[in-house]
Amino acid sequence: MTEPVIQHQSEQQRFVLQLDGAEAVLDYALSGDSINFHHTFVPPTFRGKGLAEKLVRHGLAWARQQQYQISASCWYVQKFLR
Repeated sequence: MTEPVIQHQSEQQRFVLQLDGAEAVLDYALSGDSINFHHTFVPPTFRGKGLAEKLVRHGLAWARQQQYQISASCWYVQKFLR
């Protein structure tokens, strides 16, 4: 597996890692100056490699840079906000 590159697909409100034909995703929803990270998915074959963490850290860094009020209804993202 090559080193994945995170893409921000703003029209779909998500961050994506392309993984040898599959996708790992971090979905969010914007409302005014607030952002809610509501879904994270990594294909089973690629789990346990830290890819979800990379997506979440990237998404949170972007949201902070944009000065959004950050929340997470996704349990995995909530761990990074404690």
